[in-house]
Amino acid sequence: MNRLTINCQLSTVNYTLVAPLNWGLGHAARVIPIINRLINEGAEVMIGGNGESLKFLRAEFPNLKYVELPGVNIKYSSGKSQVWAVLRQLPSIIHYSIKEHKAIKDIVRRYNITEVISDNRFGLFGSGVRSVYITHQIMVKMPAWLKLLEPLGYRMHKRIIERYDECWIPDYAEAERSLAGDLTHKYPLPHNARFIGPLSRFTDMKDGCKPVDCDVLAIMSGVEPHRTLFEKSIAERYHGSKLKVILVRGKSGLVPSSIDYGNIEVKGVLTASDLLPYILGAKKIICRSGYTTVMDMHLLGKTNLEWSATPGQTEQEYLLTQTNLQAHTKI
Repeated sequence: MNRLTINCQLSTVNYTLVAPLNWGLGHAARVIPIINRLINEGAEVMIGGNGESLKFLRAEFPNLKYVELPGVNIKYSSGKSQVWAVLRQLPSIIHYSIKEHKAIKDIVRRYNITEVISDNRFGLFGSGVRSVYITHQIMVKMPAWLKLLEPLGYRMHKRIIERYDECWIPDYAEAERSLAGDLTHKYPLPHNARFIGPLSRFTDMKDGCKPVDCDVLAIMSGVEPHRTLFEKSIAERYHGSKLKVILVRGKSGLVPSSIDYGNIEVKGVLTASDLLPYILGAKKIICRSGYTTVMDMHLLGKTNLEWSATPGQTEQEYLLTQTNLQAHTKI
């Protein structure tokens, strides 16, 4: 990406910029309640981002201004380990973090931004205005053979976090109630960190929402190619069954002709208001154990869940083992 794309003219309006990482749709989905709260409090919000996560938020908030930030589209290996896939892309991640850090000062100046809220985007600090960093991974889980590097990874991430004015952790402060477990509670918190409780885009929508009945709701999410592999596995599993199956692809664009969905009803990217009725009405929900989904299902009180971790995604594999997750799950 060689230049910034902005859909608004120079203005004297003061904006709060909310910018999630483009790593699946989870980071974008969990800033929705933050954006809604800001709007309800009278703030003017601008969305920042790139790729599918920016498209997702623009669909959710079509009337908000947006700025396209430098960013890399992460891609996983099709295998069971993602370490080398991520390491190969690490130079690009660092490169684009430096680019967004250089860009944010100009964006703040030109568009009268008074606050920057970053969900796991490393470079949006030091703009001269209040900056907030959102994360549930104070420490980053490593595979077993790299476990000795976890303290180093924690210290590196802590240094990034402490460049921001504040760090918001979407989890419970009490370790015994924690949904993220070691990810938030294993190591000392950065000096600027505080717990804000779990977030869900569905929290204020449940009352009055009419459920839509279905036997199985399969929610696809995550980074390619495993999102597509997950989709194919669901199509193969339920093709030809007599069950009413709803498959939410979590991806814009046409469905691939190579997949035979048969009796399965396929949806693309659904807004929160469109997805919630299916969640409330489904007899069974199949989904990834990404942290945003964990928070959603926990706060909605859903127990009819079949969790699945993205292969090699150590965070999801760890969350799948959490006591509190299992307490709210019936597999």
